[in-house]
Amino acid sequence: MSRRLPVIHEHPEPRLYRVVAERIAQLIREEGIEPGARLPSERDLAAKLSVSRASLREGLIALELGGVIEVRGGSGVYVCRTQQTREQESDVPEAGPGPFEVLSARRLVEAEVAAIAARVATDNAIDAILRTVEVMEAHHANRTTDELADRNFHLAIARATGNGALVGTTAYLWDQLGRLWHKLREHFETDELRLQTLKDHRLIFEAIAAHDPAAARRAMRSHIERVTRTFSRGRGNKED
Repeated sequence: MSRRLPVIHEHPEPRLYRVVAERIAQLIREEGIEPGARLPSERDLAAKLSVSRASLREGLIALELGGVIEVRGGSGVYVCRTQQTREQESDVPEAGPGPFEVLSARRLVEAEVAAIAARVATDNAIDAILRTVEVMEAHHANRTTDELADRNFHLAIARATGNGALVGTTAYLWDQLGRLWHKLREHFETDELRLQTLKDHRLIFEAIAAHDPAAARRAMRSHIERVTRTFSRGRGNKED
């Protein structure tokens, strides 16, 4: 008679941005920061909590989505309300990978996807990538269309590999970005970054069209690293 193996229940560690969000909310309560009052600058908050600016920014965005704070570009972060009657967990969006986790994964995966596409892409696949570039260039001023075109560009590169698992992985990573990502883009994506993204996409496309895997890998990695740096540092505020 075979013995049944015990069931192991995993208890994953909470996402860092949720921990940071809860620490910020605790600081608001403990220091008695009133609704409508401005929080310390991002630099000061990051130093006080001993976290990176990227992790702090994810925590702030999570609290904004929960209605606890308001992030005002170029001005700072303000308290919307206090946490007198509700536990903080109910204010922070459900756990999932934070945007910077996803960007880190994309940098690793999509750089290699671009290199593979450069080696094996057919003429039809290259034409499909080009069409997504042209759509993004034509509609980059429209945020909704621009974001969809951006996703389609990266998926077209994955399809050019001829590997369905890589297409699925790329789609999964984009689907994981979620509401925190949209808020980061809303607050910190600049016209300069959008124009640079168009140039990045052209460079990636040209490397794939030239069947140059090393250049395609380098161009994709550089593009995702640029986005990560921009959203990590942001535009700052008057006190940063």
